[in-house]
Amino acid sequence: MKYYVIAGETSGDLHASNLILALKKLDSNAQFRAWGGDKMHQVGTTIVKHVKDLAIMGFWEVLINLGTILKNFRFCKRDILYYQPDAIIYVDYPGFNLRMVKWAKKNGFRNYYYISPQIWAWKESRIETIKRYIDRLYVILPFEKDYYKRKHSLDVEYVGHPLTDIIPIIKETLQIKNRPLIKQSSPIVALLPGSRFQEIKRLLPLFVEVANRNPQWDFKIATVSTVGIDFYQKFIANSSVQLIKGATYELLSVARGALVTSGTATLETALFDVPQVVCYKTSMISYLMGKLLIRVPYISLVNLILDRIFVKELIQKKCSTLNLEKELHSIMSDQMLEDIKNGYLELKKALGVGGASDGVAKSLYHDLNNGQVI
Repeated sequence: MKYYVIAGETSGDLHASNLILALKKLDSNAQFRAWGGDKMHQVGTTIVKHVKDLAIMGFWEVLINLGTILKNFRFCKRDILYYQPDAIIYVDYPGFNLRMVKWAKKNGFRNYYYISPQIWAWKESRIETIKRYIDRLYVILPFEKDYYKRKHSLDVEYVGHPLTDIIPIIKETLQIKNRPLIKQSSPIVALLPGSRFQEIKRLLPLFVEVANRNPQWDFKIATVSTVGIDFYQKFIANSSVQLIKGATYELLSVARGALVTSGTATLETALFDVPQVVCYKTSMISYLMGKLLIRVPYISLVNLILDRIFVKELIQKKCSTLNLEKELHSIMSDQMLEDIKNGYLELKKALGVGGASDGVAKSLYHDLNNGQVI
């Protein structure tokens, strides 16, 4: 069968690549064409749009890039019509994907959505699009299935979080190697400033300032493939901060603490048992719009899943050098470590067993084969 996959961000590239591998096990004739990144390319997918050209966040940022976004819509529609897939798989990226599902359904394509839009946080009106235009929705957070059923009378499939499959394997691999590429002479603080240019531009200067004020710790930045090394280097001149290229998980495996931009990285950091401070900063227009529209009390996945403030969140004005430094000193203290690890253990229990990629692949392939036993 022919599959068209749309993933517009680095995390989506990772999860889509594992789903593609799972589908290949079931469908020996599977062909894939996609919007994605290096990981999807590595598993044999034809990439027609790369994630490095797609990641735009914030209300203001969307407005000033509207011409490019509209051009991308037109390209995507033409490309799908040319390819004529048996199924379109949308991976997260709701601002773009929820518009594409309408067009695709009206043109006779089957729509499968992996990693639910966070309508429980904002834009709940999107539920009408989900109900009308998506054939199957796969959710990855434990509270989402109940939310959709209770609030919207919609049955969705909870498949577990894909990181619970990926990270234990990475941990085991690193233990077997037993020779970390990342040398450490003092406790390491991982700096994860995000995967988008806007995030890095706003947060990395603050992270570097904290590093300059605390030479007792070894600060290292995990770079992402969608952002060039030159962009990072502009911010770390005249500092001892080191860039670690393409080895985020290896960095987390040896880190004693972390400063983390809100997003998937907060959950990744927790699954590596690394104490963290969660940071978020955007343009004032985007922030004010977000305050009006977003309904959840927390910004980090860790706190959302635990349903309480467990990791410290520093948002907008509170995300300052002095506050970052204060909270970093707190999580780096030995007396905090046991409490943090116990909280992470509770988080892992809430997420449950793995198998997300295999679960989605089996459900999707079964559905495409008209319910026949695979």
